[in-house]
Formats: sequence, structure tokens, C-alpha cells
Amino acid sequence: MELIISPIHISSSFLSFILQEMGSFKVFSLAVLCVLALNFYVGSAQLKTNFYSKSCPNVESIVKEAVAKKFKQTFVTAPATLRLFFHDCMVNGCDASVMIQSTPGNKAEKDHPDNLSLAGDGFDTVIKAKAAVEKKCKNKVSCADILALAARDVIVLTGGRSYPVELGRRDGLKSTASSVHLPSPHQNLNQLNAIFSKVGLNQDDLIALSAAHSIGFSHCKHVEKRLYSWNSKNKVDPTLNAFYATQLKQQCPKKVDPRIAINMDPVTPKKFDIQYYKNLKQGKGLFTSDQVLFTDKRSRPIVNDWAINAGNFNKAFEIAMTKLGRVGVLTGKQGNIRRMCDAFN
Repeated sequence: MELIISPIHISSSFLSFILQEMGSFKVFSLAVLCVLALNFYVGSAQLKTNFYSKSCPNVESIVKEAVAKKFKQTFVTAPATLRLFFHDCMVNGCDASVMIQSTPGNKAEKDHPDNLSLAGDGFDTVIKAKAAVEKKCKNKVSCADILALAARDVIVLTGGRSYPVELGRRDGLKSTASSVHLPSPHQNLNQLNAIFSKVGLNQDDLIALSAAHSIGFSHCKHVEKRLYSWNSKNKVDPTLNAFYATQLKQQCPKKVDPRIAINMDPVTPKKFDIQYYKNLKQGKGLFTSDQVLFTDKRSRPIVNDWAINAGNFNKAFEIAMTKLGRVGVLTGKQGNIRRMCDAFN
């Protein structure tokens, strides 16, 4: 059985107390400490690529067709769906809780300020794929699994490499805005690593998953500080490529509508590729949280490697997406299968 370990925070004084109290019961105390210190996501061990081989054998092709149809209507389908998957898994695990609509008695995840910029096309992609699946396999496939499949499919549609998706997730039974804690575009490597480590992801996973910024767009409000008020010595963030900074100023002049969209990748904004890492080497990372992956010596070697070695990146990205897809999953009798992805049964 494969177990995914998620760290929890226990003080050294508390651990010392346990050791003292257990005294001579060394074996037992070790067992107790293991239970206390490790949170095993046993549910993730139940995920498997052929989970629906009997209940819905064509689920992958059904989802793939629905996603491709949506993609033909608008390119935004790709970055929106990929971002939706990340925002879902990073908050209470991959349970499609990010899709739930708020009700008078509950403010859901999607209405947290960090999620208000999630493009509607991502939600619509999963909802349409769910409808297509329901026609063939009624009440058999979770919205969480459909979202995981759709995230893989949009990567392929934008030029990325395909990878097997583990399935068997159940949909979550709660969604609260108060539980949302996501990485910020303005964070440094220590801050980013801290957030990722809480869900069992390491620095390599962080760097790999950041490649999602290879496609799609953001908004001027997230780069305004880097362009006009970085610090007392430099109005412009000195880690920004000077020519790129000039381009961004043209797209985002002072007092411009902060909702104006700008490409995440100034070179190949519609292609999922390693250009993202090449951009970082040239000082063309849009966010502080992007550029820090190159400016920080701890992460720079990986950026340098993946900027020239697509094979190494693709392997790392598959590993990172698989690990992300295992975070906090509900399986078996946990959760349920929603009839509609945006509302509890």
C-alpha cells in the first residue's frame, strides 16, 4: 500500500513530554509518536488509473471529448481548468469543493477573494464534462475525478505531454471560504515552500507546478507594485528584465483598470512548454513568485535544467500533478458523488 505523508506541526516540548510519559514503554511510545506525527492519507492509496474500468469504462474518452469541445469555443478553457484544479486540491484536498456555490447560510470557497478571479470557463468545462458523463454513467463518476481528468486534457490540448490520471476520488461535503489559504503572487521561496509542504509537496513540485503560468493570463493589479513602487531605491523591481518591464508598463499604465488582462508568458502564451523557465532566466517572470524561482539560488539549478531539458521537466510535472491529485482525497465511503458539481446533493 502506498501512503502519502502530510506533515503536521507538533512542538518539541510536546514530543519530549510524550517520551517522558512513556518511559520504558519504548516500542509503544514509538508507535504513539508515529500516529501523532504522521497524517497518513490512506485514501490516496485507493486511487488507481483503472478505477472505472467496470462502472464507466469510457469515462476518459467522454471527458476528453467534452473538454476538447469547450476548448474549441475558447482557449481560456485551458488555463482556467488547470488553475481550478490547483485551487481545489490546495484547499482541503481534491474534492471539487471549490465548485460549490455559496448559499445564504454558507460562504463557499469560490467566493473567497483569492478565488474570485477563477475564470468561469473552468467551472463550465467540468460542469459540461459531468453532464456528458452522466448520460453514459449515471451517478458513477465524481466531479473531483472529472476535474482531475480535465486538467490533464487541457495540458495536452495546449501542447503538453499526457500522463495517466489516478481516479477514485469522492466529492467533498463541505466548502467554506474561511478554509482558503493559497500561494500569493508576491511571496518568496520560503513562503511558497511553507504552503506547499503543508500538503506534502516539495520544492521540485512547486517549481514544476508553477509551469501552469506558461499559459493563460493575469491582471495588472498583480504586477503594479513591481512596475511603479517596488521600494525606496527602485521604483521598478530590479529583477525584471528592463525591456519586459517597459512592455508591461505599456500594457498596464498607472491608474489603469486593475482587471486588464496580461499574458503570463510573453513569448508562447498559448502553449504549455518550457518557455516559462527560459523566461525566468531572462528576468521575464510575471509574478514575484515566478521570478524568485530563478533569483533564489536554492531553486535556480532546477530552472536552469528545465529551461533546456523538456524531458526532465515533463517527468517532474507528471510526478507533481500526480502528488497534487492525491492531496486529501476522499475515497470509499467518504464523501459522495454529486449529481451536480456546483451544489451538494
